[in-house]
Amino acid sequence: MNLLASLSRLAKARRDRRRRPEVNDFILAAAALEAGDIAIDCGANVGLYTVKMAASGARVFAFEPDPAAYAKLVQATREYPNVTVYQAAVTTQPGPVKLYLHKWAEQDPVYWSTGSSLLESKNNIRKDRYIEVEAVMLAEFIEGLEGRVKLLKMDIEGAEVDVLNQLLERGLHSRIDAAFVEVHDRRVAALRAPTQQLRERLEKLQARQFRLDWR
Repeated sequence: MNLLASLSRLAKARRDRRRRPEVNDFILAAAALEAGDIAIDCGANVGLYTVKMAASGARVFAFEPDPAAYAKLVQATREYPNVTVYQAAVTTQPGPVKLYLHKWAEQDPVYWSTGSSLLESKNNIRKDRYIEVEAVMLAEFIEGLEGRVKLLKMDIEGAEVDVLNQLLERGLHSRIDAAFVEVHDRRVAALRAPTQQLRERLEKLQARQFRLDWR
């Protein structure tokens, strides 16, 4: 592993060790789930938060497109019959899409899978390193569910603005009780204006169950 990759990995580990209010609130929300509730993990990665959702007996649907992370997700959730996993990206249109891999993915495919993205403009991916994966239209998926979504976690590396806007357009925010979403406007300049517009739209709709501070 080169020095820059090592320093980046160390910095990420230090950030993860800090007390993170949004994660603590998510854990409380996951603990409040009951058997039969519906929870969705978009960008489940290796299943760390999927398992926290599943521990209550809730029906959990987990989506992860990166093959290295998906393999670990399957292992992490195999003892939970209430979890359904999909090797798929979450987008606004179904079908095959390009998943760009992190620039250091070759050094540690699982660790750097958190940086895989559908966005070619993301600055930590390699435009010449991508794989084709299937995509699931989240709005359509939620419309097909019977019941409310009690908890939604979304960490889809820059694709969240379009996905959330589509949910709002279809009025599906009213079927979601709590959502923890990571946005990427701090790292991707092209997302700054759309993300601010999304924040304003959520506020106008009084959809305060959507938190955009997941990190």
